[in-house]
Amino acid sequence: MQVDVVMPKMGESIQEGKILRWMKKPGDKIEKDESILEISTDKVDSEIPSPSPGILTKIIVPEGETVEVGTVIAAIETNASAARIETSAPPPAATLPQRPPAVASPTKPMAGAQRESDRFYSPLVRTIAAKEGIALEELERLSGTGIGGRVTKRDVMEYLSTRSAKPTPALRAEPGLQRVDLKDLQRKYPRPLFEVVQMDNVQLKMAEHMVRSVQTSPHVEAISECDVTRIVEFRAENAERFEKQEGFKLTYTPFIIDAAIRALKEFPIVNSSVEGDKIILKRFINFGIAVASPSGLIVPVIKNAEEKNFLGLARAINDLALRTRNKKLSPDEVMGGTFTLTNYGIFGNTIGTPIINQPQVAILGVGAIKKRPVVVTDAGGNDSIAIRSLVFLTLAFDHRIVDGAIGGQFLEQVISNLEQYDFNRAF
Repeated sequence: MQVDVVMPKMGESIQEGKILRWMKKPGDKIEKDESILEISTDKVDSEIPSPSPGILTKIIVPEGETVEVGTVIAAIETNASAARIETSAPPPAATLPQRPPAVASPTKPMAGAQRESDRFYSPLVRTIAAKEGIALEELERLSGTGIGGRVTKRDVMEYLSTRSAKPTPALRAEPGLQRVDLKDLQRKYPRPLFEVVQMDNVQLKMAEHMVRSVQTSPHVEAISECDVTRIVEFRAENAERFEKQEGFKLTYTPFIIDAAIRALKEFPIVNSSVEGDKIILKRFINFGIAVASPSGLIVPVIKNAEEKNFLGLARAINDLALRTRNKKLSPDEVMGGTFTLTNYGIFGNTIGTPIINQPQVAILGVGAIKKRPVVVTDAGGNDSIAIRSLVFLTLAFDHRIVDGAIGGQFLEQVISNLEQYDFNRAF
């Protein structure tokens, strides 16, 4: 029996995906749930498991192509004796049509479709354009927020929401990356003195997201020092027991996230977002963790983190970190965050000023924990010099709704929660 492999729907907002790499070739035997290809959406890169055991008999869509969710991209034969292998590979992406025919539908052609565009437009975008009578020239004037500057469904719908109110085409004001002609760059930076490298999908998404964040939110940073000596000592004393019990190493991250969650409950505005002139207060905490993966920075999210105890947080952190590095995340797992932690301290950095992960209004940065001599005061008011484990914490916040008083108080509450950590919360 033949089983079709289709482009999966990996999230409610995901309408299409790009095939980055086929991990199997026609004729290969595959097991159910074995990874057979890697795809990229506008949220995350993921490895896709086989829906059935059998033999991969045909690859329909080649690497580099973007297709809509539900499109058949390969075929698997479950009966080995009946397998007919199509060994001829599909034409490379560069030789396939990069867009549908100029006429987007048999009943209503896309306005202005007498000529073709150098830009790629997905079938979904072209269908909407044809239905709404958007000329090709209008599409070309839109700034796309998709991969490589592509125009997405959201871009078109936002354009339509303003189009009727303006006599001239409304261009998106959101910042993004401009498409650059490779030949122009090669002339500007001749070999061998320069090398022109195309950003990959994750780099493009991160770059556009960071530019948009800086231009959306007025960033303010508060920086404080935190004494985590007790936590460092507790971890050293319990690391071996924890690893035997749980099967992975005990890190400082669950302590920090637990402390931040308790502070967010006291300062709910730090766990909010802004929509126009409205503040959206969240009654749940979806905690994002910035993870350095081989393909770039990814921020998986612990959903409803406020419901988890210390062990639950530690397990969730380990699971998300492993699957991020192995490209096993689904797009839904990097969406919906309400607050983010970024730990640049793992690279030895002492202090940083992170960029807010939109549409959130704050992000907590953690530096490296280092031993330093400090002045300590005992109960009798006497000062002495002691060696303590200290870390600098940075809170970057959106000054539109979080002022310096709230930002400073929130950060100090996180520090208080860490310095006076109740280890009965641990394990």
